[in-house]
Amino acid sequence: MSSSFLIIFKALACLPLPLLHNLGALAGWLAWLLSPTYRRNFALHIRQAGMTPAKSAAIAEAGKTLLELPKIWLRPRDEVIGRVVRVSGWELVEDAWAAGRGILFLTPHLGCFEITAQYYAARKPMTVLYRRPKKDWLVPLVEAGRGANLRLAPADLSGVRLLLKALKSGEAVGMLPDQVPGKGEGAWVPFFGRPAYTMTLAARLAQSVPGGVTVLLAYAERLHYGAGYHLRLFPLSAPLTGDLMQRAAQLNREIEGLIQRCPQQYLWGYNRYKEPRGAGAPPAPASP
Repeated sequence: MSSSFLIIFKALACLPLPLLHNLGALAGWLAWLLSPTYRRNFALHIRQAGMTPAKSAAIAEAGKTLLELPKIWLRPRDEVIGRVVRVSGWELVEDAWAAGRGILFLTPHLGCFEITAQYYAARKPMTVLYRRPKKDWLVPLVEAGRGANLRLAPADLSGVRLLLKALKSGEAVGMLPDQVPGKGEGAWVPFFGRPAYTMTLAARLAQSVPGGVTVLLAYAERLHYGAGYHLRLFPLSAPLTGDLMQRAAQLNREIEGLIQRCPQQYLWGYNRYKEPRGAGAPPAPASP
């Protein structure tokens, strides 16, 4: 299966992006129709966030997320970043460069989240948090795709050291702040009104360097008809304050606000509310 998958993956990378997105929309609907678990999670999460009107578009966009991966990972770098046809908020990056501050990019499962780091890394070094795939045969493909232009920091203590080193050197690091962490790496924090096991690493890194770190929210909006991507960058709505739990909760609210800008391109089928083994049960809802 692994060799067949790799052949198909490489073949897909040669197809035009509009065709990949059309195939992806079809794949998204097939996944919805064929998987009751996926369908249940998708419906539950999008309803929890109050984004039900975006449901039909989100089903198709989820498939596009998968089918565009070969194009992002396997094509030459100049071709890949050339797919970003518009950028908003780049002055925030330039301000951080001018101040000599490290940049912490928070990019949730929204739009084409793989291309945001690639775009920055074409200009300056970037280190990204990396969780190794569970299937061994996928490792070379993922590491070649992401690692070709990015420094990969494993999701362990050694990786945290790499991220800290990069920030202290005034470089950029990136992570998926809505990725469910492993046992002991997170805390139960509200996400769209429901407790979700949330990484605390982003909240720690944001205040890890004397002189400060520039925290930016980022996503690449997928444009219609395979026309490319619009990279959007935003500052935090307010400085991070309070203890670790308060900062983690604030970052979740920031991510919620980002998703609300483009709810149809969020991966609602991702099991954001799963309970990692050993993490304990989520807290019960407060009594009215």
